[in-house]
Amino acid sequence: MSLRVRPIVAIDGPAGAGKSSVARRLAERLGFVLVDTGALYRTVALAAERAAVPFDDGEALAQLARSLVESNAIVFERSSGGPKVKLFGEDVSDAIRTPEMGLGASTVSAHGGVRAALLDLQRQMGASGGVVLEGRDIGTVVFPDAEVKFFLTASPEIRAGRRYKELTDKGQVVTFERILEEVKQRDANDMNRAHAPLRQAETAILIDSSGSTVDITVSKMAAIVLAKIAAP
Repeated sequence: MSLRVRPIVAIDGPAGAGKSSVARRLAERLGFVLVDTGALYRTVALAAERAAVPFDDGEALAQLARSLVESNAIVFERSSGGPKVKLFGEDVSDAIRTPEMGLGASTVSAHGGVRAALLDLQRQMGASGGVVLEGRDIGTVVFPDAEVKFFLTASPEIRAGRRYKELTDKGQVVTFERILEEVKQRDANDMNRAHAPLRQAETAILIDSSGSTVDITVSKMAAIVLAKIAAP
């Protein structure tokens, strides 16, 4: 164990693998703080769309991200209904979860300047330990010294099916074929970007959730973390 009393738990993996749900429940099970890094990039994408900043303008996006961090414009809040994300005081928890913002986050996060602007913020949030962070490069870039690293994945078809159900349950009109194509496109974007591409850290434990429920997956991961804490 490091000097941290409680470990940092890093969860990386592709879009739609269930990282958000698993990270939230794992944090609750362990009594840790949840840091949703994916929501940070989605919020930057939403802010960029509202400010008419093109997703392919890396310099302008980096400047926007820096201004959001400096002005504390992005705030995470706990609530009885689940974590809330606020942008300039507005609850944007639902607005950042659309397919468009998902693809936007994938594009925005590919810019090195944006990642640099948010890197220190993420490290500050988790430096003391006792946190669960999920994203694409938590165990490889943000916290390479994390005591416990997971790479959570599932087949593209399973991930698309989960996303399709989530969106249709909310009343959105989408097709499975469109969602599957978006999942594959995000995978390609995330794995091939120049800055911090998606990959499994050497010390990360692979968790394939294709045939498991969230509860089973969380129980498996919690047991691993608790064993790490108990180890001398």
